[in-house]
Formats: sequence, C-alpha cells, structure tokens
Amino acid sequence: MSGLTTPEVLLRAYMDGYFPMAESRIGEIYWHFPNPRAIFDIYNTKISRSTRNLMKKNEFKFKINESFRDVITHCSFREDTWISDEIIDLYTELHNRGYAHSVEVYNKEGVLVGGLYGVAIGGAFFGESMFNLVPNAAKLAFAFLLERLKQNKFLLLDSQYLNNFTEQLGAFNITADEYLRLLRIAINISTEFK
Repeated sequence: MSGLTTPEVLLRAYMDGYFPMAESRIGEIYWHFPNPRAIFDIYNTKISRSTRNLMKKNEFKFKINESFRDVITHCSFREDTWISDEIIDLYTELHNRGYAHSVEVYNKEGVLVGGLYGVAIGGAFFGESMFNLVPNAAKLAFAFLLERLKQNKFLLLDSQYLNNFTEQLGAFNITADEYLRLLRIAINISTEFK
C-alpha cells in the first residue's frame, strides 16, 4: 500500500496503528506497522543525570509549535531519510489542524539547535523524528516532551521502531497486540498536547 491522499487518511492510519515512511527524499511512501512495536513508559522513563544537569544550566530555551516546518525539515536532513517533501507538506497540514506538534530547543541567541516532532491523538503521542545541531539537543527535547506528556496525562508514547538511540533513551518493544490494546485506550483519553 503506498501513496497518501489527505490528512484524514493519515489520522485514521495512526488510530489503526500505521504510520508512513518514504523510501527516500523523493521516493514512494509506504505504510508501516512494526511487530514488535517500540514505546516509552511515560511515567517510568528515566532521564539521564547529564541531561538533567544540562537542563538546569538554563543554556537553552524550549518552545512548542513555534517552528514546526523548520523542525521537520531539519529532521529530514540526513543521508538516509524517510521524510520526503510530500511528508513534510502532509505533516505541516496536520500541524495546521492541531494534530502534529514540535518541541524546539533554542540556544541563548534564539537559534533553533534541536528538536523533535510527532502526532498527538487523544492521550497518544506518536514520536516521528529528532534532530541535533549541537550535542544533546535531541535528548533535551525528549526530556521536555516527557514532562509535557506527564503534565497532560498522556498514556502512550510511540517510538515505532527500536534503534540504538531510542533504546538508550529508554524505549522497549512490546507485541503488536499489546500495542493495539494501549492505542485503543490512549486515543480515547480526553487531553491535548500543550
């Protein structure tokens, strides 16, 4: 199955456990449904001491949804990307409709140096990608995200596929059946990402 048509199709796909990835910057888009599925335990994931100490230094400022398109575009700047121009346009439209969100990390001069983006439906946040322009900025964005999800009583933080970086942050695999059980509960929680 390939090709995306509307934001509505994308939202329905997320609610059914699917998400899109392009083959490359200009490649076709395919739907993915990992089994096993990587998630974070929002309320028991530990932030490293070094990241906590870096946050306390107040060398960075955090914002939400100020520069969504810049964040997703930065996330696409890698040699092997699944974030095509079509995906950037589609998620920017989801952002305009209030479903896709960015967490942004700025330095003291107000320059965007890191961040992440994802999709929120009910009490589920589907993490899509992160980027760093300075060391540890993505880890700072993730720590900020976790605090926001706790404050807003989210249930599910979907990491999709487990990789070395997300595993280092605390992600772990569950079965597709367990994921779908959590997903059904989470998308029906009355909360919002703010």
